[in-house]
Amino acid sequence: MSLVLNRLDFGNATLAGLPAYQYHRLQSVLNAAARLIYRRQRFFHVTPLLRDLHWLKVPERVACKLAVTVCRCLHGIAPPYLCDDLQGVSEVNRRRMRFSTSNTIVVPATRLVTVGDRAFRVTGSRLWNSLPTDVTSATTLPVFCSRLKSYLFSVSFPACFRLTLTLFSAFAVCI
Repeated sequence: MSLVLNRLDFGNATLAGLPAYQYHRLQSVLNAAARLIYRRQRFFHVTPLLRDLHWLKVPERVACKLAVTVCRCLHGIAPPYLCDDLQGVSEVNRRRMRFSTSNTIVVPATRLVTVGDRAFRVTGSRLWNSLPTDVTSATTLPVFCSRLKSYLFSVSFPACFRLTLTLFSAFAVCI
């Protein structure tokens, strides 16, 4: 299974912004891998399997890889050719503004929707700015990855996440 996941995740940051039907093709490979692990038939509902395996769905896997790359760029541990593409709002505007202490990144304007909007500097900036502050304010890469995966897991499986929070809060009240 690790071979399938490695092939699926290899270079998936370049898949950001693809049409939904392209994601669907990759999702079917991921679903088949989950069914193979649990030895389920083709028509078995796969969402509980993915949730039990703690696997993100394909769009969230792509977002995770892209967000980790952006985080590495902002912390200076990515290649310089990627780091040079991203600029924080506080770096562009030297004047004191309300965004000067935030973690937002400048989203450059593009001319071509098909190519320009899929560029790393655009998709990475949009994704980073769409993440909650709790995730982007992490000081180290492992903490960021943990918070990011929790957030993306709640996006992939919203009903499961709400159930877990409800059970946890009920448990906390009992204690």
